[in-house]
Amino acid sequence: MLRIKDIALEANVSEGTVDRVLHNRGGVSKKTEEKIKKILQERNFIQNPVASALAMQTNFSIGVLIPEFTDEDIFWKSPYYGILKASNEVKNTGIRVDYYSFNQSEPSSYIAAFTKLIATKPSAVLLVPFFIEKTKKILHQLKALNIECYFLNIEPLGFDDVRFIGQDAYNAGFIAGKLMNLSIPENTSTLIIKTKNQVKNQTISSRIKGYENYFIENKLKNTVTKLTIDNFTDLSSNRKIIEAFLEKNKTIKGVFVPSSRISQIVACLSEEHLKNLKLIGFDNIEKNIELLKDDSVAFLISQKPFEQGYEAIRLIADQLKYKKKIATKIYLPIDILIKENVIYHDLNQKLFENENYPK
Repeated sequence: MLRIKDIALEANVSEGTVDRVLHNRGGVSKKTEEKIKKILQERNFIQNPVASALAMQTNFSIGVLIPEFTDEDIFWKSPYYGILKASNEVKNTGIRVDYYSFNQSEPSSYIAAFTKLIATKPSAVLLVPFFIEKTKKILHQLKALNIECYFLNIEPLGFDDVRFIGQDAYNAGFIAGKLMNLSIPENTSTLIIKTKNQVKNQTISSRIKGYENYFIENKLKNTVTKLTIDNFTDLSSNRKIIEAFLEKNKTIKGVFVPSSRISQIVACLSEEHLKNLKLIGFDNIEKNIELLKDDSVAFLISQKPFEQGYEAIRLIADQLKYKKKIATKIYLPIDILIKENVIYHDLNQKLFENENYPK
């Protein structure tokens, strides 16, 4: 008997993609859809109506609330794609995923999106706890409704009763410190650059703490300094501020950007400074990868954001459907990217994008 799995293997796509074509759910490129339909016709595939009906039944739902992605901040596209891929797969087991996004600079947007989410009466909620005080109110509401909540990507302090799926931010910063120490001479200093609105971001704070503690715990002579700018987008103003700071502090030989915005810092540096500084940042977004390839950036630390989104939905689905126990903290691997290995990274996301969103 020909199975959906067999069709997927022959078409070199996921089972979820075949299922979307069978049920006319959309989200598949025209080329891929035609290829799958051709195989179905050639193999005389007959769908089991009883099994199909069972698969279409929705027994549980997961409400997802994460920041929207923009051209300026493309990072959140990766976890969104991971969530989308897993959503297509768990749909066949009777689990619906409802996705909502918010503007990360507007707390009111966060609450407005959650209000829409909670109206769907979800079985569980996966959210990025961007605004701590607002998150406390959300958790209080979910607890009253007996709805379990899971945090994605950001692990704020004081929420030990909420399961977390993402990266160990402190350890990632500690690793960045070690990489920097191996890259710069003794008795020099390094610079951490962050923005004012990142001061309350506990993921950023944990990375910075881990970075600083590497030098402290190992009693190294390299010193760590900090520079806080208003935002990452005002390149003209930032260029003057950063260049002036570097001219004043000539012992700085390394720059650590504890976020995905290292490309906007590179844009502020002169060729001379780029030549003499070691730069370390986070996240393998396209702009950062190009800088890694041309040696402007020495290392990128990946959070595996696609896997974060994908694994979160799969884990929650297993908990809802099969009552599987989930650890309180699920940390994904910390990947160190250099120009020689970056092309092999995030193949799962690349395959998903090529299959569903071909350029």
